[in-house]
Amino acid sequence: MLHAKIIDIKKNKIKTSAAEAFIKSSSYGASIIFNGTVRNINENKEVVGITYDSHDELVLKSFDEIYKETTEKLKIMDKAVFIEHVKGYVGLGETSIIIAVACKHRDEAYVLSRYIIEEIKKRSPIWKKEHYKNEQSEWLKGNSIKNEKI
Repeated sequence: MLHAKIIDIKKNKIKTSAAEAFIKSSSYGASIIFNGTVRNINENKEVVGITYDSHDELVLKSFDEIYKETTEKLKIMDKAVFIEHVKGYVGLGETSIIIAVACKHRDEAYVLSRYIIEEIKKRSPIWKKEHYKNEQSEWLKGNSIKNEKI
């Protein structure tokens, strides 16, 4: 079971409560909610926010592919996965991505959550522009493998 969505921050909010509701089930004994947030320092620069941009259709396709791979590569068959990523400006301390997973066992949940975030960072066409305290900003260099990164 997969929920995957890009949230245009100008129109909607990203909500942990939506993730909690999606993965809630008495069939699962373990659940994990990962919230990626904007931190204040990156490479010794004081960050005040990040603007995210994405190729929405390809991002959603990558989320689906990653989800399907977890069955084949990780052998986790019975699971619920919720992935939402924002598009637009996100301020310091605000959430940019939520990954929520539920599985029968905690080991599966930890492995599943970690696999999903690492694969998204490698493969999903999401770009970020950091905004700094000195009012400058820059698009960050992407992953050297695919030149794409979150």
